[in-house]
Parts: sequence; structure tokens; C-alpha cells
Amino acid sequence: QVQLVESGGGLVQPGGSLRLSCAASGSIFSIYSMDWYRQAPGKQRELVAGITSGGTTNYADSVKGRFTISRDNGKNTVYLQMNSLKPEDTAVYYCNVDGLTSTSDFLPFNSWGPGTRVTVSS
Repeated sequence: QVQLVESGGGLVQPGGSLRLSCAASGSIFSIYSMDWYRQAPGKQRELVAGITSGGTTNYADSVKGRFTISRDNGKNTVYLQMNSLKPEDTAVYYCNVDGLTSTSDFLPFNSWGPGTRVTVSS
């Protein structure tokens, strides 16, 4: 069992910043990719940013230059620094992590967090 807990969401004015965190805990042997997704009202969930175990990052075009993803492997935590926020960034942000469990047979896992709401509004 692997659990994810997100934090850092809230209400912010356009142009403001927020930092999201997602901590993974449980039976973890190793973590491969750590990703942030978001889902706006009435829209499909979309990938915002991802980071591999080696530190390679990728971003949706809509957030390039404004958002930065990073991770602390020692803490099994991924962060999303969001700057220059726009109203269209309003969504519930979800963390997704995949890796191997520390069970005897090292089963793979893919886990989602419950989400944290980000609202950008004046």
C-alpha cells in the first residue's frame, strides 16, 4: 500500500504563486516517475508536469516557463512551484506516482492522491 498526501492548494490572485507538495508513504522500494495532473470543472484530467527518478522533466505547453516541478527522493516528495498563475489554472491538482513496493516480490504500484484545489481569482 502506497499513500499520497497533497498540500499547498488554495485561493490566489492572478499573477500570484503557490507551491504544491505531494508526499508518498507506505511500502515503497523505489519511485520512478512523479507527476502532477489537473482537472478543471467540465474538462478532462490533463498532465501538467512530470519528473523521472533521474530528474528529467516535462511540462504541458500551457505551463512552460511558469511552473517548475522538483522532487526530494529522500523524502519521497514531489513539488510543483506555480508562478504567474492565471484564472485558467484553476483546477483540482492531483499527484500521481509509480514505482515498486517493498513487498517480497517488489510489485509495481501506481497511486493517485486525493487532490488539492487551486483557485485563481481576483
